[in-house]
Amino acid sequence: MGALHITDIESAINWWRERRPSPDGITACAEVRALAEVYALMVYYHELECDEDSMPVVARDAWLAWYATTPDAPCIAICSTSQGDAVCKGCGRTFLEVQRWTEMTPAEKRATWRRITHEGTAWRFNHYAERATDNAAIPIEADPSAAAA
Repeated sequence: MGALHITDIESAINWWRERRPSPDGITACAEVRALAEVYALMVYYHELECDEDSMPVVARDAWLAWYATTPDAPCIAICSTSQGDAVCKGCGRTFLEVQRWTEMTPAEKRATWRRITHEGTAWRFNHYAERATDNAAIPIEADPSAAAA
């Protein structure tokens, strides 16, 4: 069971709003309404995460449709876990996350993406940012000091 972060719910809402804009500036499509209900409850109860398994079906399906448009793996084909590192220098995932990636739920994968993005220490975010730009979940800026090297 994974937890969906409020920022992912918000991103999904915005994706659906762009995909199916309101015809009159007031009404929203069913997917936006379903996700907005989850989002509103999270805000009301001051929760940063919600349980993906207990979401209403329409909201979960809408979130999964957005999720399908995001990059799957953060891998940049420089895996140091195969050399014995506990955390991959290339993508920032732990050895266990690399091994279990295909078994992880979408929410677990997004939690990993969120962690490695916030840490920003993996090579995908600095030395080899150009490898990641085609598949990035969020815009990535290269480390200016890396260009000088």
